[in-house]
Amino acid sequence: MDVNFEERKYTFDDIAEEYEKIRPTYPKELFQDLFTYANIEKEDQILEIGCGTGKATEGLVGFGYKQIDCIELGERLAQFTASKFQNENGIHVYQGNFETWNQQDDLYSLAVSATAFHFIKPEIGYPKVANLLRKHGTMAFFWTYHIQPNTDIFREIGDCYEEYAPHLHPNQLPTPEELIEERKTLTMQHDLFQDLVVKTYNWTDTYTSDEYIALLHTQSAHRLLSKEVKEKLFYSIHNVIENHGGKIEKPQFVALYLARKKEIF
Repeated sequence: MDVNFEERKYTFDDIAEEYEKIRPTYPKELFQDLFTYANIEKEDQILEIGCGTGKATEGLVGFGYKQIDCIELGERLAQFTASKFQNENGIHVYQGNFETWNQQDDLYSLAVSATAFHFIKPEIGYPKVANLLRKHGTMAFFWTYHIQPNTDIFREIGDCYEEYAPHLHPNQLPTPEELIEERKTLTMQHDLFQDLVVKTYNWTDTYTSDEYIALLHTQSAHRLLSKEVKEKLFYSIHNVIENHGGKIEKPQFVALYLARKKEIF
């Protein structure tokens, strides 16, 4: 874990609008698989950890599940999501740190977290989720993982990182397969969950050069770069994309982890 990891989780709060506009949404198939596994009723209570701007919340609501408590660290993000769902009486957004959040145990039938739970210490987070879940409750955590295609445009972008921010070079990142194995271990190591299932989803999004830079600007590791380094890096990446016709096709990869609360007798 990098030394700036604790700082990274606070970097999103001042870019709520940018995050909402440019970050990809999660596929409908993911939510279909999630609810098929969880097998809960529409009136059952759902907990969402780290709701951000409510992108995953939208997916839950889209399938008719609207009894949701969201806990979000960022004050502006919490306000943004509360405003987005202000007409949904069953959706409540709480601003605070999940690790220290006080809530009744055995309350939720489903706990969801979208590209957020890695900011929570696993030795605190997983036991807390298990306590908050009802008997046979489901945890459904999912993440977007970076894929580095072996194409000219991404190789040239890699050269930009090598020059200006080598610690962020895609070759320095774990592969999705490595991340999946690590997360499976973290999910099961406390012996609190069972019936683990991992599902993956792939698609491709096309970005203009400006849109791709805007996407990078919402990523926490990039936001912690100095202004000078960030400007040079983004300028060079922008030029690479412009030299390839002004558009870039980015593969998207999401992994969903489903597990049931293990009953302790």
